[in-house]
Amino acid sequence: MAVKQGFAEGAAVVTGAGSGIGEGIARHAASLGMHVMLADVAIERARRVAADIRDAGGSAMAERIDVRIPGELDQLAARAYDKFGDVRLLVNNAGIETVGYSWEIPAERWEETLDVNIHGVIHGVRAFVPRMLASGKPAYIANVASIGALGMMPVQTAYILSKHAVLSFTECLRLEMSLLGDPISISCVLPGPVATRIFEDANRDDKPEVAHHRKLMHDMLASEGITPLEAGRIILDGIAAKNFWVSTHPEITAQMAKDRAAHLADLTTPELTERTRSLLPRRGSVGS
Repeated sequence: MAVKQGFAEGAAVVTGAGSGIGEGIARHAASLGMHVMLADVAIERARRVAADIRDAGGSAMAERIDVRIPGELDQLAARAYDKFGDVRLLVNNAGIETVGYSWEIPAERWEETLDVNIHGVIHGVRAFVPRMLASGKPAYIANVASIGALGMMPVQTAYILSKHAVLSFTECLRLEMSLLGDPISISCVLPGPVATRIFEDANRDDKPEVAHHRKLMHDMLASEGITPLEAGRIILDGIAAKNFWVSTHPEITAQMAKDRAAHLADLTTPELTERTRSLLPRRGSVGS
């Protein structure tokens, strides 16, 4: 009921909406009656989703946006307000996965990962918040991190650290809104296993052990993950309820949070778990 009361009307902007979790959020928001702007660098994907939404009787339009470029997010905000008026919901979802040993990832891929996953969120907030505040109307911002923001994983270092940064940024943003009397509800989304194409779209690394890890993670999401649309429903419900912590898998998230708290409280040395070891064969062991 909370989601229908919160998002039965108004406009939503979702980045990375051409597939995966962003697509699920966009489709569900439209089904509730929102006007949805789907922003994605993969514009053909976004256009197909927008067309599906319109065919189902919803309101949607696609915009090609590269969240690595702050000016394009400024333009996205301007177009959204020109088209729909006040934006009620902003979901900074765009993100990419990068797999490989930290010292072997090319500098260009490091910069791309940090620009998309961190700066895309920061500049999405920067572009939309002034307009949201000026409207004086209730608004919601959700930044999509990951349950990985509560943990650690070798050879996914670039992704994991970026999601830790998104969580930290969103926590601080929540405090800033508190200073202003909470005019905008802030949520940090921590998705668990969702059957998206994030590993399919990840960078290619021909080292056997890295390719092995990428395939295992892809197959795990495909076999164990919930659908993006189901994730979208859960996430929107949490955002509408004004929850800061929004998780698709609350039990997994709670356990990871407890493990993280214990790790920091005890200042333990990072160690590979048995599950991590099963996903990460030693160098040279694959195919030998």
